[in-house]
Amino acid sequence: HLDRFGNVIDPPDGHAREKAVEMPLEVRKLYRDRDQKSLDEILAQEEELKRLAEGIPVHLLDVHLEKGMHCVDCHFVQDVHGNTKLYGEVRAAIEIRCEDCHGDVDRPAITNENGVAKLRTAGPAAQDRPDPYPDGRDLTNMWTPFGKRRFEVRGKKIVQNSMVEPDLSWEITQVAETVDPKSPKYNPISALAKTVRFEKNGNMAWGDVPSDSGACAHSSKKMSCIACHSAWNPSCYGCHLPQKANKKLPDLHNEGDVTRNYVSYNFQTLREDVYMLAKDGNVTGNRIGPSRSSCAIHVTSYNQNRESIYTQQQTISGEGMSGIAFSTNVPHTVRGKGETKTCTDCHLALANDNNALMAQTLMHGTNFMNFIGRFCWVGAGEDGLFAVAVTERDEPQTVIGSSLHKVVYPERFEEHKENHFELEHAHEHPGRDVSDRVFHPFMKPEIRSVLARGEYCYAACGEAGIRLFDIAFIDHKGFSERITTAPVSPIGQKFYIRTPFATSVAAPTTIAPDPTRTHDPANHEADVHSIYAYIYATDRKLGLIMVGAGTLLDGNPLNNYVEPELTFNPQGLLNGAESVTIVGTYAYVCCPAGLVVIDIQDPTKPCVLTTIGKEFLKNPRAVQVQFRYAFVCDEEGLKVLNVTNLAGPEPVTALKIRDARNVYVARNYAYVAGGHEGLIIVDVTNPEMPHIHTVYNANGCMNDVNDVKLGIYYASQFAFVADGHNGLRVLQLTSPETPGYDAFYPKPVPYLIATYPIPHEGEALCVSEGVDRDRAVDESGNQIAVFGRVGARPLNFEEQRRLYIGPDLNTPYFVEDVQRDWTIANPQDRESRVHRDLEQFYGPSRHGSLRDLRHVPPRPVE
Repeated sequence: HLDRFGNVIDPPDGHAREKAVEMPLEVRKLYRDRDQKSLDEILAQEEELKRLAEGIPVHLLDVHLEKGMHCVDCHFVQDVHGNTKLYGEVRAAIEIRCEDCHGDVDRPAITNENGVAKLRTAGPAAQDRPDPYPDGRDLTNMWTPFGKRRFEVRGKKIVQNSMVEPDLSWEITQVAETVDPKSPKYNPISALAKTVRFEKNGNMAWGDVPSDSGACAHSSKKMSCIACHSAWNPSCYGCHLPQKANKKLPDLHNEGDVTRNYVSYNFQTLREDVYMLAKDGNVTGNRIGPSRSSCAIHVTSYNQNRESIYTQQQTISGEGMSGIAFSTNVPHTVRGKGETKTCTDCHLALANDNNALMAQTLMHGTNFMNFIGRFCWVGAGEDGLFAVAVTERDEPQTVIGSSLHKVVYPERFEEHKENHFELEHAHEHPGRDVSDRVFHPFMKPEIRSVLARGEYCYAACGEAGIRLFDIAFIDHKGFSERITTAPVSPIGQKFYIRTPFATSVAAPTTIAPDPTRTHDPANHEADVHSIYAYIYATDRKLGLIMVGAGTLLDGNPLNNYVEPELTFNPQGLLNGAESVTIVGTYAYVCCPAGLVVIDIQDPTKPCVLTTIGKEFLKNPRAVQVQFRYAFVCDEEGLKVLNVTNLAGPEPVTALKIRDARNVYVARNYAYVAGGHEGLIIVDVTNPEMPHIHTVYNANGCMNDVNDVKLGIYYASQFAFVADGHNGLRVLQLTSPETPGYDAFYPKPVPYLIATYPIPHEGEALCVSEGVDRDRAVDESGNQIAVFGRVGARPLNFEEQRRLYIGPDLNTPYFVEDVQRDWTIANPQDRESRVHRDLEQFYGPSRHGSLRDLRHVPPRPVE
């Protein structure tokens, strides 16, 4: 926690938070009757404001609201009441832009029309205005209810008077002033951000404004102002919509109507620590701007008999994109100096400590927001497949044994406690079809890997090959057999593939984009890449197997015949393959030969690119990738590789762990299934310097850990651990009581809250990964989730690379944030220090050296 001057403070209590909320009222006093105050009075108020802000946490209220502005001060009559036209989205009907008041790097907002200073709107709807102002509204002709002009042009200054409070006004800062070293409002960090670019010779330049301002990296032609100036952005990850056919209630959004199919909105995880960038929609020029998760719904439906005909299913858009949806948006959380986005929020930090942050910014996902759901799917080897109920069915669907469970369902929590924290309910399948008992009596299915996605669960079953299970009716009380291998008939479909010894199954993502659907050009949606038509499996003899799965998403039950479309094992290189991970358009296969990188850009024509062999990896077992780094478990421990070039991983470092069996990376921690040592949590904030954060074994009770996956429910994070002969373990990692739980890097504090022992002394070998709720694009730039604006999309591969790869298209570049020294009282001296520090890292400024700054007059107080 920081105060306004960057000082670290203690976690704020209720009193400190109340003070933070009251600070805008103090700021507003500075702008009341400002024209009538003497300079001494203004300076005294500013010093008092500084004193009040010391030690108080920053309340990142939008700076416009903090100064006393109301909605009507930015959005005028047309924005509020419309112009008689219907628009497809809200922002198409908006006429104002940031630049209309603040200008741009190469021009002020004031224009000269026949010798008269004017301000005009230029937003999407500004050109739709009727006569006499068809080219934007003239802001200088508008008046407040108090007889003042809303916008006054005083020389080069623009002063705005409040529409709501008669004694309130403020000067509107011009962007061009902040980049001009001769201006008293010069801000070196602003100058760097708004003018930096790579020149043709590959060198970085900053300071001056080139003749074509579009050459600047952060030009307003490419990016919206709010891309950098939004302090935070709220995201809602998951909204459960259960439809119940036996309730007669008024509709939620259609007043007066009554329905017998009532749908309630049950919000899941609201976070403000996530910041993502994407291309905005067509109406705003497809500029880069903030994006958020806003409609990541999953649905349940109950019939009139209160039977769950499907439960917590994700949706798919008409174009085939996953319904775990995202939207570009205007957060209205604008901040200025020192309280907005910095260089390391979107580019590689010199300290190399923002790998997870970059993965989130680019919308690759970090595994932190994944959703396990009501059932945790566990592979138990020869004992079959288990769907363990880990949450309550009622809303809120709290994890049984959790801190929230104790608050919401205290009686059920006590029952759970009296039951020695053991979970009671699960559905199981022996892992073999009925016909197998007749035709293959000696075959021993051994479920070694599971992947639940949509209505199916895919499993690698050892010598029984690959098996698909229909799990659509897992919570349907009308079915005694909730997990089936042939829901229609054994003849009408085929849900298995015979292989010598299947070891793993994987998908490019656990959400379900469908590449088989047709596209309407009017929707401006990208095609779903063909890699998403397959499930990928490994076999110890056949190597890599591509299984066609597109027909399982098309809603047609007549074509569900699963076949291996391709097996790939060139010259036996993949013999003994243990696992596969899909990273963009590459398959990373762990086998005795090492980590084999396979190009699957065309899944029907795979080719081996490289192998990281025994000189670095000893019998690798599992691999996970997060942005620029891969984390591999082998018999020596956890190995780290640099995968900035996905086609050519490079060894980096190793961390010795005696029995590393699997790994799951979520944000800046790698959760290693450490066998007899328990769950080993490794801090990988800097992936090239991993170190053990925590070793947790529940006082010796967890001693056979094979696998681990994470899931977030409401405000708390949980780990689901396959603990061998001990069964499934559920650990709570964070809660609202965890210090820093609402930050991007909350430190996990694991403790055991529930256990499900596998019956007949069986072993829990693996756990299925949850739904990727924060993943909109893969590592190769292929969009997989639908966006809520026409033309909006995630950054493609080339656009992503520009954020961290230099002009040679090969070498990463790094940035460093320069902090202001607020102990320097004189603003000019403080900014001069910042300018000097920037030049030390980014090179000399093009608009002059510090010699020019020495002649800058002290900042005046308006």
